[in-house]
Order: sequence, then C-alpha cells, then structure tokens
Amino acid sequence: MGIDILQQIRSSCKTVAERTSNVFINKDAVKSYAAWLPIDKTTRFSPDPSCHYLGHGDDTVAFFLTLNTINFGSGYFPSLRKKNGMSGYFTIASFLNDHFRKYGPFSAVELAEITIEKCIVIFRQENAADPAKELMGLFAAALNEFGAFILDRFNGCFAGLVESAGHSAERLVQLLATLDFYNDTASYRGMDVMFYKRAQITAADLFLAFNGTGPGRFDDIDRLTIFADNLVPHVLRLDGVLEYENGLLSRIENEEEIPAGSPEEIEIRACAVHAVELMVEEVQRSGKTANSMMIDQFLWNRGQLPEFKRHPRHRTRSVFY
Repeated sequence: MGIDILQQIRSSCKTVAERTSNVFINKDAVKSYAAWLPIDKTTRFSPDPSCHYLGHGDDTVAFFLTLNTINFGSGYFPSLRKKNGMSGYFTIASFLNDHFRKYGPFSAVELAEITIEKCIVIFRQENAADPAKELMGLFAAALNEFGAFILDRFNGCFAGLVESAGHSAERLVQLLATLDFYNDTASYRGMDVMFYKRAQITAADLFLAFNGTGPGRFDDIDRLTIFADNLVPHVLRLDGVLEYENGLLSRIENEEEIPAGSPEEIEIRACAVHAVELMVEEVQRSGKTANSMMIDQFLWNRGQLPEFKRHPRHRTRSVFY
C-alpha cells in the first residue's frame, strides 16, 4: 500500500464520477453550494460529551479506536433498538460510553475475545429484531480482529497504534486499512475504488477529541476526504448537488436495499467524495480556508435536521458505514 493512499481515494472516486450511469454531480450546483456554505461559522464540531468518553487521556484514545471499529451498520439501523431520540450512531456511541464510564476501557484481550452475546448486552439489543442481532455478530467479529491486531502489533497498547502513525492521519489510515473490517474498497468496472471511511474518521475523531494536540495531532488532517456513508450523499441529493437516475431514486424511496458493492452503491459514495472535493476547490478559489473534513462535518450535522430525516436515504448492509 503506497504512501499516497488519500490521493488514491480522490483519484479513484473522480474516475467513478466521470463514468457513472446512476448518480451524477450537478457542477453548477457545486459552485453555488460552495458559495453558500457557512464556512466562516462552521469550522469544527466537537464530540458530544454525553455520547463520547472525553477527557481521559489514553482511555479516550481507546474509546474512539473501539467506537470506530464498530462505527458501521447504518443498513441495519432500522431494526436497532435505539435510545429515545437518538440515531443509530449516537445510540451505539452512547451505550459504549456508558460501558466505559461504568467499567473503564476494554483491554485488547477483552476485545479479542468478546462474543456476540456480550455485544448484545452492552448495546441493549436483547429484544431487538434479528437484523440488529446480526449486526451484533459483526460487531463482535470486528472487535475480535481489532483486539488481536492491537495485541500482535502494539503489545496491547491502544495509544501505541496512534503513536506509530507519527502525527500522520494518512499513516493511521494505512495501518487500519490492513484489517479486513477497515479495508473499505470496491471494484467498479474493472478498477479498484477506495473509500476507507472508518479509517479516516478515526483520525478525524481523535483530532476533534484532543483539539488537534497530543494523540489528536495530525499534521496532514487537511488531506482527509469526506467519510463516505449514506447520510452525506443523502444531504447532497436533497440539496441538489447530486442527482440520481429515476430507477435508483425510486428504489431508495421505496426503502429497497442497495447491495454493497453494486455499481449504484459505489457511485453514490464516490460522487459524494468527488463533489465535496470540487467544493473545496471552489471555496479555496474564493480565498477562504476549507477542507473536506470540515464540509463533511457540516453536511453530516445538517443531515440530523427533520427535513432530511423525513426522506429515505439509501440503505446498504455493510461493515464499512
């Protein structure tokens, strides 16, 4: 894996965006949207202390590494038993935070040996529908792999993983991408497409949790792309930046599953990545400072508004988002 992994993400997503048949970028809308973005007011969102284990040094590092190991399953979230008023993501983060506050961080050994039954208890899915329990099985497998990785490579020290990245978000992405559950790639018309959503968001979360210092210092944080999931493209579509082919849009509105690795699913994610890269160029051309992570945060938080939640977004059962 080359050291230019973030550029490979950009390049592969751009190529997909140039070849699509289901999802299209409205270039005129990109320009007007970039001009409209409240860049001066939207610089950095802080993690929610009610859902994230903040202010505990290396234990906070362990929290975000553990959380992002299981920061997937949006396609399963309709069957997830959620906390009142919380989305799927905040439900999972909040339950994990509850566990850390009561028992402290998991050791690498505990993660390597965690079971589906334990995950069901931690995330309160005892009476959930079968898809949510299937997700708990995937959580257990992902945590097993990550725990073994920390044991084998870093002698059980979570902070050792971050330290080995040498203040480089790209290097942290490279390290995490060696794991099956982080290897967020796809094949599209004979070419490899890279996203590495959760590996990238791990660096971003640490950066935000530590305000860009200590284990959150990444000197190349501006090089991250957006964290391609099913919410950011949804916001971009409703805001007119992305346009979907009628058949695909009908399937999404009817809440049909869009299979992981299908051309449609890859195009949705890749076009979102490339559209935001074009926005960054437009914003910077105007003399303002912006990066993809900043715009991703704005779009993801915008997606929490009722006007976006009332419309179905694409649902894909994937371990990558």
